[in-house]
Amino acid sequence: MKREASGRAVLLRPRADAADEVQVDLGPLTDGIGYMLRRAQLASFKNFQQVFGPVGITPAQYSVLLIIELNPGLRQTQVSDALGIKRANFVGLIDVLEKRGLAQRIPAVDRRSYALHLTEQGRKFLKPLRELNDAHEAQLAAALGKDGRAALVSALTAIASMETVSGPATDDDA
Repeated sequence: MKREASGRAVLLRPRADAADEVQVDLGPLTDGIGYMLRRAQLASFKNFQQVFGPVGITPAQYSVLLIIELNPGLRQTQVSDALGIKRANFVGLIDVLEKRGLAQRIPAVDRRSYALHLTEQGRKFLKPLRELNDAHEAQLAAALGKDGRAALVSALTAIASMETVSGPATDDDA
């Protein structure tokens, strides 16, 4: 069902195989910071997929490639911790990037862990992604208005700083 938000309710439009559209009252959820953050994240990821679609990369993969480019030689745990990705999920993510020839694991000095590096192909692949990300960010900023982007980033930074009090939150594929 397609959802269209309107105030405190969401209109669920039926799929081709469903009968009726239904108005769902979301009550206090529409004023809830956590709920609206999640809805905004979903909208942002949808836009990311539209902009990056032909490239076949996820937001998490893009973030990992960018961090590795900026910090070559970091260990897997350092990158996963920095991005808030569960370590078990991070291994699979790196497996995908390695199979695509974009990143590589090199045994670290202590030989018990791996240092991450971009391959030459990964460096070349990342360059046009920056332009795609600029387009994605511009579309998000346009939805916020002239001063909205800076205010939102400031507010989100304040909320994100809460994780240092109770430890990092993790997501399956941040």
